[in-house]
Amino acid sequence: MRLTQGSPGARVLAFGHYQPANVVTNDDLAARMDTNDEWIQSRVGIAERRIASDNESEIDLAVQAGGKALAASGLSSDDIDLVIVATCTMETQIPNAAGRVAHRLGVEAPGAYDVNAACAGFCYALAAANDAVRAGSATNVLVVGTEKFSPWIDWQDRATAVIFADGAGAAVVGPSDTPGIGPVVWGSAGDKSDAIIIKDRESFLHQEGQTVFRWATTALHPVAREACERAGVDPAELAAFVPHQANLRIIEAIARKLGADKAVIARDIVHAGNTSAASIPMALSRMIERGEVPSGGLALLFGFGAGLAYAGQVIEIP
Repeated sequence: MRLTQGSPGARVLAFGHYQPANVVTNDDLAARMDTNDEWIQSRVGIAERRIASDNESEIDLAVQAGGKALAASGLSSDDIDLVIVATCTMETQIPNAAGRVAHRLGVEAPGAYDVNAACAGFCYALAAANDAVRAGSATNVLVVGTEKFSPWIDWQDRATAVIFADGAGAAVVGPSDTPGIGPVVWGSAGDKSDAIIIKDRESFLHQEGQTVFRWATTALHPVAREACERAGVDPAELAAFVPHQANLRIIEAIARKLGADKAVIARDIVHAGNTSAASIPMALSRMIERGEVPSGGLALLFGFGAGLAYAGQVIEIP
């Protein structure tokens, strides 16, 4: 029996993102439920979010973001041999998203599968892509996080309607002579899995906000620090900290306890809301587009949420 020979390392070659055109402000929500802009911003830090149209699917969002990442990478669709899509909001589970996204982008006969680790999904998928390139199972991988939360939300429930949104982010991962993606640190707290749940196909998303908030602000900063340690990076060396865009208060609490004093902190949630598996690649893609982070700098990506699953790794910014 023979083993495949992979690349010494892997790195992210490029990011891409896509948001639906429809902007929903806090004032728009206040017109339909008992809430207001001050209440929302003081609790979760969101000013507005994007909501997809009825005829715009998770696949459509993923194709837009994936196409931008592929174009920015300098590769063609022929160069991609594996597509991984992280999502938890598909209307149906069969067929998977990855195969359809690949087909729409002209990627012929790739390996294609979906990952459901909810808000940590992109970091899980990125770890799988890194391992595949290093093991020789794939050469270039398209990784997409895409979510359409709007059909799963009760738009009269201010506990969830003010938070979740739609969007997609993507990355292309390719071979490298030196590591550009650090070791993943991941885990889960299954005893708290009921804190974020969709009970059945006829139900909306339910979240126990205080339970999630306490868990995220007390249990996760050591995991984020461990991801830095396993990559051989001091948090003070980070150019960027890109956590899942769950809640602005959670983001700032983890960043403060991590000690990433020089890092640019992603705060995409203010204008994008919580887009679950899409939030990390979308936030970093927008930071790169705005010139807020340096190419070659180090970024800590850190996802956490339903499951309750979490994962993080340090990457070199393309």
